[in-house]
Amino acid sequence: MSDTAPAGPAYVVGDVHGHRDELADALRERGLLDESDDWTGDAAHLWFLGDFVDRGPDGVGAIDLVMRLQRQAADAGGGVHTLLGNHEILLLGTHRFGDTDVPSDFGPRSFARSWEINGGQPADQEALTDEHVEWLTTRPLLAHAADHLLMHSDTLEYLHWGEDVAEVNATVAEILAADDLEQWWDVWRRMTTRYAFRGPRGPEAAEAVLDQFGGERIVHGHSVIADQLGIHPIQIERPYLYAGGRVLGIDGGLFVGGPCLVVELPWQPED
Repeated sequence: MSDTAPAGPAYVVGDVHGHRDELADALRERGLLDESDDWTGDAAHLWFLGDFVDRGPDGVGAIDLVMRLQRQAADAGGGVHTLLGNHEILLLGTHRFGDTDVPSDFGPRSFARSWEINGGQPADQEALTDEHVEWLTTRPLLAHAADHLLMHSDTLEYLHWGEDVAEVNATVAEILAADDLEQWWDVWRRMTTRYAFRGPRGPEAAEAVLDQFGGERIVHGHSVIADQLGIHPIQIERPYLYAGGRVLGIDGGLFVGGPCLVVELPWQPED
């Protein structure tokens, strides 16, 4: 699925963080949804880079919308695809392990505590069904679309899990299918790291990741563009191209007042 070139245009969406209605509005503006929130994207392929939940009012509602669009898009000859974000791992880990202590040299740690600290919403846990859990735990971590490498976190930690995209996805899928608390926690911890492509060595880091996994450019969410640029989220109007043009950040910071960016690939800055 991830390496097949779609016939229609390809779009990517970053972190939604519980803002289901704002997501629907942004997709509607792109002509991908109608007023009833049904798919109108025809053969387009739409990729979500993870973090549907936490910090906003209706994370599971956002998941339900995307799951329904996935079915509708497939029927229309297009596709809706989703990567796993660190907040999905946190949600699922809390669902599975609760407040069970994780062995740590840094004091008490548990999924439930970290979930609460990181904006976990009780309504999302209450609304989570077996179908949601099954769907989320089988999402990949990496994919290709329109010659881009898609990932949630701007981190080098993906290199820890495999030599190529398929191996990374298979490794983490195996962990999430089992009940090893420490391995689950290790996935969560690694996925929380960020900023691997910033600074003078950022282009070199991006090249190493692209050489390993393929693609002409990395596209990621996770790190809010405004934090990268040192501006207020309401000032964000477009994705952030950096690291010598090899990395595109698309997290507009929806949960802190920024836009829900729906970005068509390939993206180039306006003159």
